[in-house]
Amino acid sequence: PREPGGEAAFAQRIDPAREPGLSPEQRLLMAQVERAQRQRALQRRLRGRNALLAFGIGAVAFGIYGYTFYSVSQERFLDELEQEAEAARARA
Repeated sequence: PREPGGEAAFAQRIDPAREPGLSPEQRLLMAQVERAQRQRALQRRLRGRNALLAFGIGAVAFGIYGYTFYSVSQERFLDELEQEAEAARARA
């Protein structure tokens, strides 16, 4: 409905407990719908947090995995042991 100024009226929040003309069944239904809406909003918020947490854990795991491969490829102590063993064999 339009107001005399030509602007559309905004929806007004009502208190179902004080609203005349609502049956107890209608009040109960309104309460159930409000609970369902709050639950959906909570699920949306948690879904975003869970996605962010999963991304963070994945990044840490990938970082550890990558660092492990990098550090193992840099290790030369086995090469040094083999060189020492060959030098010992050559001397013997």
